[in-house]
This record gives sequence, C-alpha cells and structure tokens, in this order.
Amino acid sequence: MLRQLPDDFSALVLGASGGIGQAVLKALLASQRPGRIIAVSRHALALEDPRLERLALDITTQKGQDALAAHLKDAPLHLVFNAVGILHDDDASIAPEKRFEDLDFDALMRLFHVNAAVPVMLFKALKGSLQGQHPVIFASLSARVGSIEDNGLGGWYAYRASKAAHNMLLKTAAIELKRLNRHAIVLCLHPGTTDTGLSHPFQARVPEGKLFTPGFVAEHLLDVMDRRTPDDSGSFWDWAGESIAW
Repeated sequence: MLRQLPDDFSALVLGASGGIGQAVLKALLASQRPGRIIAVSRHALALEDPRLERLALDITTQKGQDALAAHLKDAPLHLVFNAVGILHDDDASIAPEKRFEDLDFDALMRLFHVNAAVPVMLFKALKGSLQGQHPVIFASLSARVGSIEDNGLGGWYAYRASKAAHNMLLKTAAIELKRLNRHAIVLCLHPGTTDTGLSHPFQARVPEGKLFTPGFVAEHLLDVMDRRTPDDSGSFWDWAGESIAW
C-alpha cells in the first residue's frame, strides 16, 4: 500500500464518517504501514485503534480548519485524503438542476463552497505539514461530471461546475506545492458511482455492475494513488486508473 510513502507514515482522512472516507480509513487501519492516522468528521467515529486520532470538526468552516492546523502543529503529513463533498441536501432543498428554472444562488454558492473552496483552503491550513522534503500524496474526490470536455448531457449545473472548479484549484495548488515540496503528488480522483448517501437518490439509473461498494472504491483509489509519481501531480484519474480529460 502506497509504496512511495515511508513506513509509519502519517495519514489524514477528511470526511471520515462518509461512505468512501470511512472505507479508506478502514483500509488504512487494516494495514500495518501507517503509524499515525487522523480521522476528521463532524461527529467522532466509533472506531478504535491506538494509531487513530478522532477529531470532531466541521472542516467546511475556517474555525474547523484552524482547529485541525492547531492539532497538527506542522507535523509532517504523508497522505491527505479528502472525501468531503455535496451533491444534494433535502433539508436545504438542494438537488441537481435539470433546467434553467432550477438554478438557485444559494445552492450554487453552497456547492462551490463545499466542493471547491474547502479542498483548496486545506492547502493553506496544512501548509506547514505538507512542505519539506518528505513524500506527500494529497488526494481529493472529484467527479467525472466535472470534466468540461466530457459534458455531453448538460444539467447538474452546480455540481458539474463546482467539481470543475475543484479540479482547477487543485491543479493550481499542485504547482505551488511543488515549489515547497518536490516530492508532493496532488491528485483529483473520480470514484465512480458508489453506494453512499450522495448517490442514493440516483442509483436507479446506474447500469448493472456500475454501482460500487465503498470498500471496492477505496481499494481501487488506493491502488491508483500507489501508481502515481510526482510527475503526475495536478492530474485527474478515475477509480480504474484511467486519466480523465479536464
């Protein structure tokens, strides 16, 4: 697992209570290679392991990111996996748009905040832990629908655009981080349609065999990360290891 990283590497999983985040966390806990694992979620997890540090923080706020930075105290991080994202929110009446009439300022701003602003703000909060001479993988969940070139169906304005913005922001961050740590790898990852709360309202349309379990996705995303090098920093990959056009 993640052979670029040293034994006893430090890992940070954000969105650790969600389907994919928790599956990645469990995969890390099942390996003897990590030495320190920090799991961030809105509510503390029930998982137990002597290597595990559970932080109940809202990472979508400045206060939450400041608290995370204070906890880390610039200690080196080798793996950062961001699984925080939003597609719909019943309580806020947010759903993927099908037509112009569905567009809403508040929904657009909410998705841009969570899906694009939050991931790039992590580079600011974690700068002291990412810079240096140690190997780093910073991976953040994106989505194939964020590919401008691949958009042939339209619709889903806020989600598509916020993930496209996510990709541009991470590619830009990859350039700056390379100046601070030449061993760093920044990746945008498409997990495929995964059986989680995010995809649940739309699963009826998923072709047979294309709805993946979180465990399956975690295994494949870790494999994709394992095969990347610093030359790949600032790139966009799917769960099967195929590059995705911007």
